Amino acid sequence: MVFISMMASLSYAQQKNNNDFAIQFSGVVVTEDEKSGDIIPLPYTNIAVKGTSRGTISALDGFFSLVALRGDTISFSYLGYQTVEYILPDSLDKHFYSYYQIMSKDDILLPEAVIYPWPSREYFKQEFLAMDVNNELQQKARENLAEEVLRKMINEVPADANEAIDLHLRQQAQAATWNGQFRPMKIFDLVSWQKFIKAWKNGDFKKKKKK
Repeated sequence: MVFISMMASLSYAQQKNNNDFAIQFSGVVVTEDEKSGDIIPLPYTNIAVKGTSRGTISALDGFFSLVALRGDTISFSYLGYQTVEYILPDSLDKHFYSYYQIMSKDDILLPEAVIYPWPSREYFKQEFLAMDVNNELQQKARENLAEEVLRKMINEVPADANEAIDLHLRQQAQAATWNGQFRPMKIFDLVSWQKFIKAWKNGDFKKKKKK
């Protein structure tokens, strides 16, 4: 029994060490240009390790690099393109692995939109004002446009790749603006004080009770 237990422990340790083999997974994401047919880089592609919080986005030249483990599933996604998943082989014996991913356009068939012209602007105004919008639709519209709902969406909805890279570029530009000199102090900025007092009155700094 002791021998069987030792063998089981050794097998588990070997399996764990095999799964914990870290790999620097790097490569380039490209796509086909619709006009010229040439292969071009696809920047801002989301590359994520499925089932984890690890991930990155491709650079302007399509290059990406992240740390993964043998057997991990790597997901490549981009709006308007087909999502691709790639499983890192369990047989890899090197800590560096290069990959070349081609993304294909995702053909989405949108429902048909029929536009009905109106004889005149006055006729359109008359028909528009005569539309029957029931109380249920009005109530849903008020709930969706409520300040608390919009504020919650702003705080909880994550930024996509385009928003993330835009924020990064703006931060770099701002850092370059004040490079080599002291940034101005906000303590004498009346607009900032006004925003602070307004936020304080609205209770934005109060700790929210957990439900």
